[in-house]
Amino acid sequence: MKKSNLIAVLGTVLIFANCKNESDPNFLINDSQVGKLMRTSLVSELESIYSLDSIVRDTSLPTLVSNASTIKIFEKGGKQLLALTPNSDSIAKIGIIRVFDPRYKTEKGIGLQSTFKDIKDKYVIKKIVTSLNNVIIFIEDSDVYYTIAKEELPASLRYDTSINIEEVQIPDEAKIKYLMIGWD
Repeated sequence: MKKSNLIAVLGTVLIFANCKNESDPNFLINDSQVGKLMRTSLVSELESIYSLDSIVRDTSLPTLVSNASTIKIFEKGGKQLLALTPNSDSIAKIGIIRVFDPRYKTEKGIGLQSTFKDIKDKYVIKKIVTSLNNVIIFIEDSDVYYTIAKEELPASLRYDTSINIEEVQIPDEAKIKYLMIGWD
């Protein structure tokens, strides 16, 4: 290999090695945003926020109003990104967001393809709530919460609805079923 080609290859490798692995801001989840959606965004602004995407809502409603049920956001091409539930305030904002697309990740890199171990390693768990079919993991100082299906738990914990499941009882490899954000 010629010396000039070797220098070019090494230079390219150094450039890529020094680049930060930054996530796409269109899929970032933090305290004030979920991708393009800001905490202060109004339901009435969804058409402009997602102008390049598709919004699916109850067709019996003429516009996006506060009493609308879940609003689904799809990428052009059909992949569902989010499901949004408006709050009941007089000026409707988004209350609850359910993430469907695994590209959405928190600032600490947790997304739908993460495991319970990933959550434990990156966050302080505030509370675990047991429901009929799931356990819900609430994070300290965060609006993000994760749901893990009881099928991910040991068989002895799956069927007893009265048991309070604790952090140590959830297997590290348990997969996230739902990733949600509550802005109420």
